[in-house]
Amino acid sequence: MTPDINMSESAEVPNKVSSDRVAVWEVPLNSGLFMVEFEHGTTTGKRVVRVNGKEVLRKDWMFKLVGAEEFKIDKTTGRIKIDPVGIFAYRYCLEVDGKSFRQFIERQSKILKSWTTKTVDGTDLRVVLEKDTLDIYVNGEKVETQSDFVDGGTATHFEAANYPATLHALCTGIKKQPIIYSLTFNGEQIAEVNE
Repeated sequence: MTPDINMSESAEVPNKVSSDRVAVWEVPLNSGLFMVEFEHGTTTGKRVVRVNGKEVLRKDWMFKLVGAEEFKIDKTTGRIKIDPVGIFAYRYCLEVDGKSFRQFIERQSKILKSWTTKTVDGTDLRVVLEKDTLDIYVNGEKVETQSDFVDGGTATHFEAANYPATLHALCTGIKKQPIIYSLTFNGEQIAEVNE
């Protein structure tokens, strides 16, 4: 029987690379976007967790088919809970930093702003603003910045992959969206991505 995936926690049924792979989540952190994959062998009790394709946890021949497994996603703690939802059917829930996946994603969307683009040589570039601290990360590395006051807000200058970049923060005066952020990389405005 196919396992029951808890869609409310954003687990997805992936293309079957392994017959035991039951859930996949994309976890946005300031250091990058991490793909968490979970395999659960319902006949052997095997549990395997991969983060960005790298195996971070493996347990074979587990006699108890339900329970929880804790692991690291970069420097953050992840936990997958396995609950029964019937005979030979299971629900898989991811928790990140002690919050349900949904709560964690909602929190991240409030504190992180992200942009992705490619450099002239085709290298992927991901810029993240952590709004709580105003730190800027380029491909997971915190960068040095210099900020200037401009008409209606600030312009924060930094280097990304040896190219100039500027993050603009403009005050709107609107309560629901008090600040609008935009990124200019190598002279071109980059669209924000929602993760």
